[in-house]
Amino acid sequence: MLIGVPAESRTPLVAATPASVTALRRLGHDVLIAAGAGERAGFTDADYAEAGARVVDDGGAWRTDLVLKVDPPNAAELGRLAPGTRLAAQLAPGRSPALLEELAARDLTALALDAVPRISRAQSLDVLSSMANLAGYRAVVEAASAYGGMLGGQVTAAGKVPPARVFVVGAGVAGLAAIGTAQSLGAQVRAFDVRPEVAEQVASMGATNVSLDIATGSDRSDGYAGELTGAAEAAAAEMYAREAAAADIVITTALIPGRPAPRLIDAETVARMRPGSVVVDLAAANGGNVAGTVAGEQVITDNGVTILGWTDLPARLPRQASTLYATNLVNLIKLLTPDRDGRLVVDETDDVQRGMLVADKGAVTWPPPPIAVSAAPAPAPVTAEPAAPRPRGPSRAITLGLVAILGIVAAIQLEWVLGDNLVIFALAVLLGYYVISRVTHALHTPLMSITNAVSGMILVGAMLEVGDSDPLVAGLSMVGIFLASINVFGGFFVTRRMLAMFRRSE
Repeated sequence: MLIGVPAESRTPLVAATPASVTALRRLGHDVLIAAGAGERAGFTDADYAEAGARVVDDGGAWRTDLVLKVDPPNAAELGRLAPGTRLAAQLAPGRSPALLEELAARDLTALALDAVPRISRAQSLDVLSSMANLAGYRAVVEAASAYGGMLGGQVTAAGKVPPARVFVVGAGVAGLAAIGTAQSLGAQVRAFDVRPEVAEQVASMGATNVSLDIATGSDRSDGYAGELTGAAEAAAAEMYAREAAAADIVITTALIPGRPAPRLIDAETVARMRPGSVVVDLAAANGGNVAGTVAGEQVITDNGVTILGWTDLPARLPRQASTLYATNLVNLIKLLTPDRDGRLVVDETDDVQRGMLVADKGAVTWPPPPIAVSAAPAPAPVTAEPAAPRPRGPSRAITLGLVAILGIVAAIQLEWVLGDNLVIFALAVLLGYYVISRVTHALHTPLMSITNAVSGMILVGAMLEVGDSDPLVAGLSMVGIFLASINVFGGFFVTRRMLAMFRRSE
């Protein structure tokens, strides 16, 4: 199958990179790329030719079986698409009904890359998450530039410089990227999200999670945050006003699919912010979260607050954005080429493919049917009536007494067998029990290297006891030496494997 990658007219991004061309050719496809399509993203025509693509004029890239784009096609570009052509691009289907009608009228099969369902197995195709990650990072960079001060605090001979205070609204992909970037620059970061379950993620990144003293009631079944209502909305408005007034930089990321961006920070709150403060509104393209935001522009208010409404933040990192976008496309085409034979098959019974399919066979196929899988947590199971507590009468006392007697007898026998080694043995049992039982199962593997120290102590202790005249003590010491040695060498092996995961491949 011929895959065409034309030059973009509105963005420096490109839908294929030399690395993605190589991956597409392995799937059995031929790639035609328009001359100069990747220059603004840092990829030359020679790079593409070396990867196996054919560099053609821009018209040739449109005359293919599948056209890969970043932005939706304009009217002139639509005229270059022959009937029956397949198109994959960001089409904003919820906001572009006229475009969908035009695609259907031209008998085109269109896949919207920004309509990937929010389910686990579709994450590798999720262009919105890839771009949001870069947007969150770039938002902090732009805010730091407009702020004109240091984000990290310093103590110098000339005095102390406090860290900048950053408030991030929304802890989704973009919000978490902004939190991580601001935190790495030394800022004091506070964050809020209407979903209480993300508080742990915020805290894990070293930021302070801001919570409300009232239930938000904003859960949705698709994995996105919902809109606050009633008392929760009023409480949130007070919190936004308080946090924004104390912040040097505010970054808002709240978006609800298919709806205008919710207004979170009103004009009165902006007016109370300190002169020199900066607001970056990542929802500017959808109307903005902040009063006074103008999409694509920088606004300075009367009280000296800078509001940035940039809508092209990922495009300001064109090489990285193109690389991530092209990787998402490769994963999509892998899904559409199940037999790796160069034949593209759109399976409408697959939830992921059907969710992205917005026009097919002369008809508009958006919106897709709802997916049965829900991102909301499962309701707690209904439990039966709690069992009546067991009586603490004579039978329980008798049982405890027998256990105590058996324990005393066992201790006496152990003292007779082990002699002076009883105390060492008992302490070793207690130490081993608490070391293992107090560590959660999820941490056993990463803590393997740390337990080498404990195993080393056991190894030394066993070696001291191996020469005892008692055969039982000597035997137990040999077993301890053997098991501790396995743990020590196994810990080094696991640590080596873990470190290899973080080394850059040759």
